[in-house]
Amino acid sequence: MTGASEIEDTELEVLDAFEHPHGGRILRVRSAGGRPLSLKDLRGARIAAVSPEGTVGRARIVSFPLTGGRPSEKRFRDTGRLDLLVAEEDGPPISLGWRLRLRDR
Repeated sequence: MTGASEIEDTELEVLDAFEHPHGGRILRVRSAGGRPLSLKDLRGARIAAVSPEGTVGRARIVSFPLTGGRPSEKRFRDTGRLDLLVAEEDGPPISLGWRLRLRDR
């Protein structure tokens, strides 16, 4: 598993965002810098999100939806892309162009 300080330095960029029909929000993300994360690092993690304008939001990763195919370590490592189902905790809805960082669980 990746070290805590290395994880905090890793960013994900939101490529697309939309409401999940059964609650939550689906975020299509790609790695945008820092050490590569594993699915284990992401599962259940809390994230801090920052919009291009500097607005801050917070969310928790609930699961990995199958909209982009079954998630796997290999696919995430090869493509750098992943779909996340998140429950937003505060702030405006996370949207296209936002940057995500993991925060304390």
